[in-house]
Amino acid sequence: MQQYLITAYDYTDTEALERRLAVRENHLAGARRLKESGNFLTGGAILDAEGKMIGSMMVAQFASTDDLEAWQLDEPYLTGRVWEKVEIQPFRMANV
Repeated sequence: MQQYLITAYDYTDTEALERRLAVRENHLAGARRLKESGNFLTGGAILDAEGKMIGSMMVAQFASTDDLEAWQLDEPYLTGRVWEKVEIQPFRMANV
C-alpha cells in the first residue's frame, strides 16, 4: 500500500461554500467507506483565521495508482467542483 498526503483547496467564488455543503454528506460517507476498507488514515477540514472551511487534507493509502485514480473519479468534492487545487504526494506516516 502506498500512502498519500492529499491537500485540497476550495474554489473561492461566491457559490463555493454552498457547493461544499451540498455534497458534504456524500463526501463524509465516502470517507467512512475508505476508513472501513483501511484506505483512510486521517483527515479533516482546513480552516481560515475565522474558522471557515477553505479546503481539506487527508492521508490515505491505496494498493495501486488505479485505485487512487478511481477514488478521484468518485470523490464528491472533485465531481461537485468544491476543490479547485488538489495536491497528491507520496507520504509515509511516522510509526510513533
